Parts: sequence; structure tokens; C-alpha cells
Amino acid sequence: MNRTCLRLIVLVALPMFVSGCSSLLPHSQTATKSRWKSYSEARDAFDRIVPNETGTNALSELGLDPNANPNVRVLTYLDLIQRFLPNQAITKDDLDKAVRSCIEGREKSMALEVELNEIRSQRHGNVLLDIFGFQRNTHETGWQFKGLLLLRDGLVVYKLYSGQPEVDRNEKKVKPLGPLQELDNIVIGTVERVR
Repeated sequence: MNRTCLRLIVLVALPMFVSGCSSLLPHSQTATKSRWKSYSEARDAFDRIVPNETGTNALSELGLDPNANPNVRVLTYLDLIQRFLPNQAITKDDLDKAVRSCIEGREKSMALEVELNEIRSQRHGNVLLDIFGFQRNTHETGWQFKGLLLLRDGLVVYKLYSGQPEVDRNEKKVKPLGPLQELDNIVIGTVERVR
């Protein structure tokens, strides 16, 4: 390839990179397989669960069967102890009566935990600044849902859910020295290994 052709390629490609063509930047999507397509659909399913009335058959109909839904995790009473009694400052007396009965019920109790999310991430801005690590702008959108059900003798006795109906956040990372900014970590790590 002669120099004239190479110059032509550089002249054509350079404005595209300098202009900040975002379509060249990486993007990603994280989605949990679920029958619910939004936070509100998951919340509505949980709202249909009535403590001391809803049983395991109704949970299956709502899509909360751990054998049919890979995103439903089964927890034991030991997991509940770690979750609800994380330190000695919290005692069983501080807990809701239903939570306390599940912990004390041991093998008669179980819990179901569901964690769903759909997050899309798109980097935008100047391609050259991004590639060389001087400046990275990332925009994330989507939703997140977490739910916990406590069952005793096949009946839901306690429910709790939380989440973020709408995720919309921007992150900007600026490294004035670009790729050289990471050299301090390499130098410090090398010096510490030599010692």
C-alpha cells in the first residue's frame, strides 16, 4: 500500500474518531430471564401474595416456583439468621413475629428470594478519549427488583420487596494522564513485590 493511499485512509478516519462517533463505543445489556418485563409487573405479582393465605400452588401460578424459575433462590433458616440478625445489636425480639417464627421453626420454614434486573449500558462521547482512557462517559438505564418470601408449612407468612423502578444514571471517569494514570498502580505493585 503506498503512502498516498494510507494518508487518504487516515484523513477519512481521523474526523470520524475525533468527532466522537458514539456508535463505535462499547455497549452492554444485562437482563435476568423472567416472565416480568418491568419493575411494576414484578411488584404487581408480589402484591397478589397475601400473607397467611397464599400457598405454594399460588406461588407457582405467579411464576415464583424455584423449580420452574431459575431466578428464584431457596433460602434456609440459617440464611434468614444471617439476613435478619447480622450482628448482636439486633435480637430476635426486634424482628417481626412472622420472621421470628420462621427462624425458630428451622426445617419447617424456608424462604424464596427473587432478584431481577434489566440494565442497559451505553458509553458515549469522544472515541479517542475513551479508547485511550482519558475520559469515559457511561449511561445506564433499566430497572431492578428484589423480593423475599418467608414460608412456614407451605404458607407465605411474610413478604418484603424493594428495588428501583427506573434506573437512569450517568458516570463520568476522567483520567488526565490517560493510560499513564494506571502506571502508578503498576510501579507501586512492583516496588512492593521487590521488598
